[in-house]
Amino acid sequence: MTTSVKNNFLPPPLISNLQQVLISRNDTVEHQSTNFNSFDSTSLNSSPSSCSRNEEPHCSKPELLITNGEGIDSPGLAFLVQALLSDGRFSLYVCAPQSDKSVAGHSITVRETVEVCSVVMSGAPAFEVSGTPVDCVSLALSGALFSWSKPVLVISGMNRGSSCGHDVFFSGAVAAAREALICGVPSLCLSFNWKKDVSCESDLKNAANVCLPLIYTAVRDIEKGNFPGCCLLKIEIPSCPLANKGFKLTRQSLWRSPLSWKAVSANRHPAGSQYLSNQQSLGIKLAQLGRDASAAGAARRLNSHRKNVEIESVSVAGKLNGQHTVKKYFRLEFLEKEREDADDDLDFKALEDGYVTVTPLSLSSTDQSKIETLVSNWITVALARKQ
Repeated sequence: MTTSVKNNFLPPPLISNLQQVLISRNDTVEHQSTNFNSFDSTSLNSSPSSCSRNEEPHCSKPELLITNGEGIDSPGLAFLVQALLSDGRFSLYVCAPQSDKSVAGHSITVRETVEVCSVVMSGAPAFEVSGTPVDCVSLALSGALFSWSKPVLVISGMNRGSSCGHDVFFSGAVAAAREALICGVPSLCLSFNWKKDVSCESDLKNAANVCLPLIYTAVRDIEKGNFPGCCLLKIEIPSCPLANKGFKLTRQSLWRSPLSWKAVSANRHPAGSQYLSNQQSLGIKLAQLGRDASAAGAARRLNSHRKNVEIESVSVAGKLNGQHTVKKYFRLEFLEKEREDADDDLDFKALEDGYVTVTPLSLSSTDQSKIETLVSNWITVALARKQ
C-alpha cells in the first residue's frame, strides 16, 4: 500500500534523496521508474545501514585520532598508521609533536604561539605541532584542525620504550591519552618495550600488528556502549612481540627509572645566541625555560634511538660581588636498572615475562579496584570473540 507524500509529512528534498539511494542500490526497473511522489513508507526501515538514509561519507567509518610522544617522524607512529589503514576499517587523523616530547609529561603550552604544519602520512590527514603531546590532543579535539564532533577513539603510539610504574608521570605519550580521557574521549596508549642494542624497527611494526585485535574490539564496543570509558588503557608490548604470551591485565607498579644528574663541561655546548641564529632558518623556536636556562638544553637531539633520555639544564652556583654569576651545566639521564622480584600482576613484571600488559589508568584512584574488575571482564569477553 502506498501513501502520499503529503500524508507522510516528508519534505521533497528527502524524497529526492531516497530516490538516489534506491537507484544506487540497484533496485528493480520498476522501482527505478516509479513516480517518487509516492512510495512505500516501510522502505525507511529496510535500508541496509544507518548511513544509507543520507549517504554521508563520514559516517561510514569510525574516526580515530592518532598521536604519540616521540614526534611525527617516529617510525612507531608510521607503522601504527599503516597497520590501521591496511584494511580500510577506519578514517584516521594524525596530530603529533613536531619533535621528540616523550618526557614532556602533562605539560601544555600557554602564553606562546604553537606552530602547526600539514604533513603527508600514508594517506591520512596529518599535522605536526610545535607543542607537547597534550597540546596535540587538545588542539585536535577542539575542532580547529579537523571537522568532527569528536573521534570514536584516541590512540597514542606506537611509542618506543615502556611507561611502567611511576614513569607514567614523565610520559608524554601517556599524558596524550590522559588528555583525551579528560576531554571525554576513550583512549589507548601503546608502547613497545624497546631494548637497546637488541630491538629493531621491524619489532615496532610487529608490535603495532599485535595490538590490532584489541583496537578493533575497543572501537566496536565503544560504539555499542560496552567499553569501560572511565579509564584509559595503557598497553605495553614485550620486546619480542610475536612471541608474546597473550594479553594480561596488570596493576601500575611503584617502579621508576633511576635518575642520574651529571656535571658536564660548558665548552661541549654552542653558545645560545649562535644556536638560536642557526636554527631560526629551520623554523625551530626555542622556549625560555627559566632565567638561566641554556639554549643548549633545548637543543638535545630530537631522535629517540638511544635508550637514555637526555635533558640539559643550567644551575646558578652563586653570585660573586653581586655582579657575576657562576654557571654549571648538568645532564640528566634515565639509567637502566635490574628490576627486582615483584608480583606477577604488576605492569613491569608481566611485561618482562613476555605478556602484552593492559593497565587501566583512571583520573581518580578511589575506584581503582572497581575499574580493574570492569576492565578485566571486558578483556575476557573481547578477546574471546572471533575478530
